[in-house]
Order: sequence, then C-alpha cells, then structure tokens
Amino acid sequence: MLFNLANFLRGISKALDFVEEDLFGVPTNHSKRIALIAVRLGREMKMTSKELFDLIALALLHDNGASIKILQDSLRGSTLERQNLAESMKKHCIIGEQNVANFCFMTNPVNIIQYHHENHDGTGFFGKHGDEIPLMSRIIHMADKLDLDCRIKNAADDSSDRDRVITYVKDHEGTDFSPEIADIFILLAEQETFWNELTDKAISQALLRYTPDFSIDNSYREIREMTKTFSKIIDAKSTFTELHSSGLAEKVGKMTTYYGFNEDTAEQLLIAADLHDLGKMAVSNKILDNPGILTDAEFNKIKTHPGVAKICLEEIQGFELIVQWIYQHHEKLDGSGYPQGLTGERLSFESRLLTCLDIYQALTEERPYRKAMDHRAATMALRKMATKNLIDQQIVNDIAQFFQS
Repeated sequence: MLFNLANFLRGISKALDFVEEDLFGVPTNHSKRIALIAVRLGREMKMTSKELFDLIALALLHDNGASIKILQDSLRGSTLERQNLAESMKKHCIIGEQNVANFCFMTNPVNIIQYHHENHDGTGFFGKHGDEIPLMSRIIHMADKLDLDCRIKNAADDSSDRDRVITYVKDHEGTDFSPEIADIFILLAEQETFWNELTDKAISQALLRYTPDFSIDNSYREIREMTKTFSKIIDAKSTFTELHSSGLAEKVGKMTTYYGFNEDTAEQLLIAADLHDLGKMAVSNKILDNPGILTDAEFNKIKTHPGVAKICLEEIQGFELIVQWIYQHHEKLDGSGYPQGLTGERLSFESRLLTCLDIYQALTEERPYRKAMDHRAATMALRKMATKNLIDQQIVNDIAQFFQS
C-alpha cells in the first residue's frame, strides 16, 4: 500500500505531546515546536527535502525514549525538576535511538537522537563536540533547549519577551550551541512570521506547510515494524501497562492464525493492537494508576481515549479499518459500551475479537485496584460478560480453549 509518512508522523506527534505534557508539565505542542524551529533552521542551511523530512521526523520523535526511561526508574510527576532529572539521564538518548531504528527515514540518519543533548563544547553526555555531533542533532539540541530553558512559546505570544531568547542564544553560542546555527537562529528571530508560526494556534498548519510530503510503497507487515516501537511508548505511560499492547499483539497474532485470516487483515489487526491505547497518552496517570473507585469525571476522561486515538490516526491513508477497530474496542454488543454505544450488528468480527482479547489481556495483568488473574479466572470473567450479551460468546469460547495451559 502507499503509506504517507507525513500523516503518520503528525498523528504520532500529537500523542507524544500528550504524554510529555502529562509526565513532565511541558507546554503543549513541545515536539511540534522543536520540529518547526528545526525545519526553519534546516531550510536556511539549504538542506534537501529528504533531509528536511528526516529532520522533522527526528525532532518530533526526539524524546521518544524519555517516558520509557522514566518507567524504568519509576519516576512520576509533572514538575520541571522531574523532567530535568529524566533529561539528564544518558540512557534515554540511547533508548530513543534504538526505538527509531525501524522508522522509514529518507536519508538513513544515524545517532541523531542519541546525540541530541550534546553541547558544542563537548560537555554533553557522550563527550562529542563541534562537527563530531551530527548536524541534525545540533539543530534539534538548540530547538529543544530554547523551548525548555527559555519557554520560547512565551516569546512567540509576547513580542516584548523575544530579546530574552536572543540574549540566551548569544550567551550560549560556542558552548551549548554551534556558532553557525546560533547565527542563523538570530537572523530568523528578526522575522515576525517566525514567531507567529510558533504560537499554538498557528503551529500545526505551519509545520504542515514545511513538511515534505513523502509516501512509501510498504506492506502492512513493513509498517508494523514502526508501530511496534510506538506500542512500547504507549505502554510505558503506566507501570501497570508495561507489556499490555505487546501482550495483546502476541495474542492477536495467534488468534488470527487460528481463524485463518489473510496476511493483510492479520497485520492490520496487529497494528490495531499496537496502537489501540494510543489515546491513553492524553489521560493523566493520576487516573490510570488510581487504586480507588474512579469518579464519573475520571471515568469519562478514560472514555475519551478511543476518540483521541481516532483523531491521531484518521488521516493516515490505508488505516481506515485499523482506526475503526481501535475506535470500537470498548463497544459492547448490547450497546452499553463507548464511545458510540454501538450494538452487535454494527460491530465486525475483527472489532469483537480485538475487544475480547483486550479484556482477556487486561484481566491477566496486575492493575492498581486488583491482582492479575490466571487463565481460569479470566475466562470465567469473560464468560459472565458474554452471558450478559456484552462480548462475543463464540470468541470467548475460542479464547478459553486456545489459551488454556
């Protein structure tokens, strides 16, 4: 299929901004702002369209390893101090570089994310300095520090605050920042349009204009090499879902073989399993990790996650069925599910299968309010739901038989 990489990037970047805002308290559109500053610098440096595409992609994904590293270290919170602690950890750069290994870049960039915290004077995590640091890393590094240390969004909204940003760049030229890149930024900062595009109301359309529109002819199997990476990031949102999407995908793979699905349908279902909880990136961990009874407001927030995933993914050509299955994975046969309240006759077999396996996977995992169930207990719970006409009885029977020890 013809797969539009730009649309995929935009969808994923929306989700990554959600998780950064929740875990770190970073202002909205952080990743987009890094990408927009980076592409403006790259254009001034006469990068090719393929280089610019990769620069934008890497800027959007630059901190993809941070939430995984935070999970590993059991860090939670929304203060800037916690973010600085996470950002100072060398490991998240390495994890981030490993995570993007299967992304379909145009120019085969190497070590961009790994070195995106290196300072020009060699005082970064890896001791690289000057031209030893890849150009894209140097550009992303400057954009990232301007957003985090200078709160460049404030200067975009308030013209009287822009001199502070320019002074910061001049003060760090030759130490944190490459002199060449710093000089180009200062020239860009003289343009009113540069600042206008960085505002929250304008940034999405601005980034859309600057992103080269590349599509690749890939199979769903090849596309899934990318979505497996993002399932790790989604699962890292909470300590209780560390293996949820990968576990669900494993079970989906086995059941699609059991049912004899064709390869395309099977791979689409695997992609849906990888991304089914993408929308939970927009749900606070205070809700996801709550051991008590949720309030109506908290539960209503959780119920938004299929819709958020739909917003992130619906512009991707070839993902129509995938988005449908993700959007429907909390629907019930009697119409009591969400977000649309669909009844059984409007739910495909694939949607029903994903729903049943998602519930089974969740029941066999620990949650803040209960211990993990074994196969027998989980199957009993599924059967009760099927008896109430909530989920598909035959699929439940097949799960009970197929996954018994």
